[in-house]
Amino acid sequence: MALPLRIPLFPLPDVALFPGLPLPLHVFEPRYRRMVADALEGDRTIGLVILRPGFEADYEGRPAVFPIGCAGRIEEIERRPDGRYDMRLRGLSRFRILEENPGHPYRVATVEPLAEGEGAGNDLADARKGLLSALGRAPDGPAVLVVQGEVDDATFVNALAQALPMGAVERQSLVDAGDVHERGRRLLDLLEFQALEQRAPVTGRRHVH
Repeated sequence: MALPLRIPLFPLPDVALFPGLPLPLHVFEPRYRRMVADALEGDRTIGLVILRPGFEADYEGRPAVFPIGCAGRIEEIERRPDGRYDMRLRGLSRFRILEENPGHPYRVATVEPLAEGEGAGNDLADARKGLLSALGRAPDGPAVLVVQGEVDDATFVNALAQALPMGAVERQSLVDAGDVHERGRRLLDLLEFQALEQRAPVTGRRHVH
């Protein structure tokens, strides 16, 4: 399915979507309930973007978001009696925001699709082995996330990038990656940095008088 030229934006603090993956979401704010209703009457496409740190001061308005996100298509949805939605998006394509289009109750942007490369098969297989090794060495034990062994290497990398806990800037760095191998390399760097932080001893105390 081709990505539409204009799509609604759903800004979230630290949640990302990646091509081909499902993402369950609960929609409760009135403006985004309207967005979902309109999407259901159109092409069922919504673009997820990550809010930049500091968004809380202008959350009810239009706080800054990172320019690269991922669009998804609504593939399952349930409307609750009070108007809230439980839905599942399926990742379609990464995109770059070209400009936002005012005049809507929710955010709408003109976007351009971004190609998603996979890298060489051997590189992806190595990335998967490296990530599994890093997860096994984590000081707090194995990751809670369980990925079926039969999934392909690209899906494995994207599933980890989407599900492992991390901050907005770190998550965005994975969305920005132009191919899955680069995403896996960045994810491995993040996991190794987190491990170093958790193992680092306390070197001293700061006294405040």
